[in-house]
Formats: sequence, C-alpha cells, structure tokens
Amino acid sequence: MIELRPIRQFLVLAEELHFGRAAERLHMTQPPLSLAVQKLEAQLGVQLLERGRRAVALTAAGQALVEAGTRLVEQADQVPLRVRAAASGEAGRLSLGFVSTVGYGDMPRWLRLFREALPDVQLALREATLDVQLRGFETGELDAGFVIHAPGAEPAGFERLIVSTEPLVLAHAEDWGLAGRRKAAPTLEEVLRQPLVVFPREIAPSLFDALLGFYRAHGATPQIAQEAIQMQTIVNLVSAGMGVAWVPRSVCALQRPGVRYRPWPSTRVPACDTSLIWRPDASPVVRRFVDHVRRQVKVKA
Repeated sequence: MIELRPIRQFLVLAEELHFGRAAERLHMTQPPLSLAVQKLEAQLGVQLLERGRRAVALTAAGQALVEAGTRLVEQADQVPLRVRAAASGEAGRLSLGFVSTVGYGDMPRWLRLFREALPDVQLALREATLDVQLRGFETGELDAGFVIHAPGAEPAGFERLIVSTEPLVLAHAEDWGLAGRRKAAPTLEEVLRQPLVVFPREIAPSLFDALLGFYRAHGATPQIAQEAIQMQTIVNLVSAGMGVAWVPRSVCALQRPGVRYRPWPSTRVPACDTSLIWRPDASPVVRRFVDHVRRQVKVKA
C-alpha cells in the first residue's frame, strides 16, 4: 500500500525539479528526500526521475504519478471535510417519501430551498401512500416521509412534525344535478346519499375511519362507487360523474376541467393533518431536513 507522505514529497520535487529546493520547502534535508523517492520507485517498480548532475527530469511514469498523485492528495484532503459535513448533516443522502396531496402545497418550495442551502445532500424522492411508506421505513428505503392522517392519529413509533391541518372539501362534477338546481343549495343529508369516490382504507386508515364516522354521525352509510389511490385519479373520476369525493382543501389547486370544489360550512366535517414523520434514531441529514421544514412552517404561520 502506498502512503500519502512520499507522494506529497514527490509532488513537491516534481514542481521544483531540484532536490535541494524541494527539501527546503519540505523542511527536511536532501538525503532523506532522495531515499524516500528511491523507496517509492522501488515500491512502484518504475523509474520516476531522470537524474542529471545539475537537474532532474520527470520520466513518463513520473508524469503519470504527478497526475494521479495530485488527484489522490486532493481527495485525501477532502476526507476530513466530508466526514465533518456528514456528521453535521450538511452532506449525505436523504430518501423522502410523500403523499400526492403535499405536492399541491408548500413541499416543492421547501425542497428547492433545502437544495439551495445544502447542495451536498442528495435528495431521493418517492411518491407513496402511507402503507407503502411504512414498509419503506421497515426496509430502510425511506428516511422520512410526508403522510396524511386524521388529527391526533399520526403513525405510532415515529417522531412527527405537523406541517398543515386542513378541512376536507366536497369535490363534485360541474354538471352535478344537485349543484345546478335553482332552489337552495344541497343539504348535507342529500350530499351524503350521493355515490362516493374514496381512497382505500389501507392507504390512510385514520382518515378513512374519520370520514366513515362523519357519515354515521349523520345517520348515513357511504355508498362507495369507486376507490382510487391517487387524489388526481379521484378527481378525474369525479369529473366523469362517478360520484362525489371529500378531499383535502389543498387539492383545490388541482384544477381539473369539469370539477368544482365546495367548502362545506360545518365544523363537523373531518379535518386532515399532513405530518412529516421520521424514526427517533434518524441520521444528521434527516434532522437537518426536519429543522428546515420546521423553520418554513413557522415562517408561514
């Protein structure tokens, strides 16, 4: 194994092409420098220098060592900086999961600002529902994730930061019969009797249960017409007249032709929390990201 010290010494000699001047720069005498170069040549099995009475010159092998050795020394000099950056969370890799709804809010801006602040952190993004994210945490594929859930029902075993709380709003087709009639706006009881497009329970169980409880509290049973995983798909199905849907208010940013969003004037309509979750033993990079998001949430508040 080649040590860095003789390579550093050789690089100085390659610049000076004079043993005396190189030894002076290295704060050593000439004989130890000559011996170090000879040992390096023996170790590599090549001649690095053409030695004359008054000057020395690099051989082809010596020039190759200058190029390779310079890169090697530069990389070695970067090791302490990279190690300290990783320990402080300023460098590394962050695998981040997110549900589709957070993409309609502030997450894209948060990610841009994080990249600008910490360009040495490699971000790997994965759009995934809660059930998929939980499996990703188990396998180590995810470090943190944005998830949706009913207030107070965040996944167990995680630290969490609530980034938003928003009500569910009604999404209905533009030509929905109840919306187009001339008399008073549809009542909640009428709405609850409409076919429902909803996400499967397994991808957001607490929110699904809150919605089911909302129906039951008003003496209704959801008439589920279709289930879909992605909010965009749910909205598309609503536009096709498959039924109505209750979606987080942030989904209103998805302006699908043929769909209208109707906030419901009732405090009894379920709310939806979006939380950033991470393991208690998270890496410094994850902690950096959490602190970044926490600051952004406070600024917005």
